[in-house]
Amino acid sequence: MRHFAILVLALAMAAGPAAEAAQVVALGASNTEGKGRGRAPDGVPRSQAYPAQLERMLNQQGCRVKVLNAGKAGDTTRGMAARVKGVLAKDTKVVVFQPGGNDARRGDAADSAANVAFIERTVAAHGATLVTMGALGRMARQYQLPDGQHYSVEGHAIFAQSVLSQVKSALGC
Repeated sequence: MRHFAILVLALAMAAGPAAEAAQVVALGASNTEGKGRGRAPDGVPRSQAYPAQLERMLNQQGCRVKVLNAGKAGDTTRGMAARVKGVLAKDTKVVVFQPGGNDARRGDAADSAANVAFIERTVAAHGATLVTMGALGRMARQYQLPDGQHYSVEGHAIFAQSVLSQVKSALGC
């Protein structure tokens, strides 16, 4: 039995360290986080938001990946630009960016293009791929919740599916 344990240990050491999971960062506002706050609290639990669904889809298709949900309800592109560097880890390979509609609602629309350009440059300088999510309402209007701003689990599945092939391609899996 002792020889068997030594053999197993030797084989494990020869195989090298287990492959680290690549990281995907989902950067956005409430529809990335899963829920709104304040006047628009509708949404889904984080475990059912599109970043969690995307992680499950990727892993089911053989990609070894972790998706970090860096969504923050109420955030604008200015806020996302301020925190993008803090969410990038050394193993971040892809950033899924969902800018949302908070810029217009909060009066920050004039700065949106500059903020998006900063996020694009920051992600590129990190060596990661930026995948920008399309307009959520066009993708999943039928799954919009009563608050008119957030989406059901089915809507989040559509969001995850909408970026799946781009993220998978960027990861090379």
